[in-house]
Amino acid sequence: MELGSLVRAVRSNRVLIGNEVSPAVIIIKDGKIQQILFSSNFTEDVGSEVLDVGDSVVMPGIVDCHVHVNEPGRTSWEGFWTATRAAAAGGVTTIVDMPLNSIPPTTTLRNFQEKLREAMGKCFVDVAFWGGVVPGNQLELRPMIQAGVAGFKCFLIHSGVDEFPHVAEFDLHTAMKQLQGTGSVLLFHAELDVLPTTGKTDDDPCQYSTFLQSRPDIMETEAIRTITELCLQYRVRCHIVHLSSAKALKLIQKARQAGAPLTVETTHHYLSLCAENIPAGATQFKCCPPIRRSANQEQLWSALKTGQIDMVVSDHSPCTPDLKKLESGDFTQAWGGISSLQFGLPLFWSSASKRDFQLADVVRLLCRNTAHLSSLGNLKGSLASGYDADLVIWDPETGFQIEEASIHHKNKMTPYLGCTLQGVVRATILRGRLVYRDGSFCPEPLGKHLLIPQRTNQAQL
Repeated sequence: MELGSLVRAVRSNRVLIGNEVSPAVIIIKDGKIQQILFSSNFTEDVGSEVLDVGDSVVMPGIVDCHVHVNEPGRTSWEGFWTATRAAAAGGVTTIVDMPLNSIPPTTTLRNFQEKLREAMGKCFVDVAFWGGVVPGNQLELRPMIQAGVAGFKCFLIHSGVDEFPHVAEFDLHTAMKQLQGTGSVLLFHAELDVLPTTGKTDDDPCQYSTFLQSRPDIMETEAIRTITELCLQYRVRCHIVHLSSAKALKLIQKARQAGAPLTVETTHHYLSLCAENIPAGATQFKCCPPIRRSANQEQLWSALKTGQIDMVVSDHSPCTPDLKKLESGDFTQAWGGISSLQFGLPLFWSSASKRDFQLADVVRLLCRNTAHLSSLGNLKGSLASGYDADLVIWDPETGFQIEEASIHHKNKMTPYLGCTLQGVVRATILRGRLVYRDGSFCPEPLGKHLLIPQRTNQAQL
């Protein structure tokens, strides 16, 4: 079957439907799942349009709702063409682009329209878009909702780029009032600068422990305390991005029990990497909030199992190699961000399968809940009649090593280079079209922009 072909049916001995894995045939019509036949004895004559994948697992395509594409403006860091090819290679059929670090950032209707123009004809998977909340842009929020953004992100601390300033509490009250009744969601980079500025430290900036001490847990817990109070006051959907500190989980649980419409994600790097194993000068491991210690990591895994953490994302945040300051190895000066969009599924499965997570947990945490957060839960993230025929076909038991030649991100730097993971993506189907198979891509980008229709308040996950 040629890349780009319409697939009329997919047959496998291992199709994940609900919590069960069984032989099935997925029938596709007009880019949607038409029906699922619970038998591999599919006899209808549809010629070469049936893709028989044998024992490979078939499940919904990954929905990664935290990706920094950086176009327009910083296309030397990444771009829609390379980011979405990497996504397709990783079984990711939908990404949601962050409002920074593009120039201009997605903080006005005009800037959003510019980003849509830039992305046109460059996307190999489907793309939705977050807007941004910055000081003074409150009157842009509703026009951006009407234009189709999935929601908004803000920072409570310096974002790392000057064109996306962080908000003060006054700005949050103003934004929350604009968002009330819209059904939209406000995402928070949850760190507050609560530490006194003591000037220069004598600690070695090439030691990871120096950087880790500069971003302690209290920065996350105090930020989340503020977020939970606002969420309860305004009853606007709120979401905490890239939680790294397990110490904040009790605050989140308490707010939810009080009725706060609050969700939370963590990332593959917080679940796969730990501070004790980061070598001196290895600035490719730097991100904010920081990778913490192994005991904290195990608490995050426990919270995923109990549902205290709702989803897992890449927070793909690439840059050019020079910004990582590898020559000096100075963690305090290096750009904070980790590239992993292509490898989210095997990264998660390699660790999760050792902790008794099942394939159904993968769908819940990487597909269904991320789709719901992005107001795509009626189209994406599930294998069911009427949903988009977005499928990942993969071999969970097969191992592979990450090599630079196989990385499709624009910049190949990643802390995972050389790592051996479990779970090889064989093929990716986007709305019934074969867009990736065994290292090769559809010759033309078939992804589309997902503009979110206006909605009223939605139930929590």
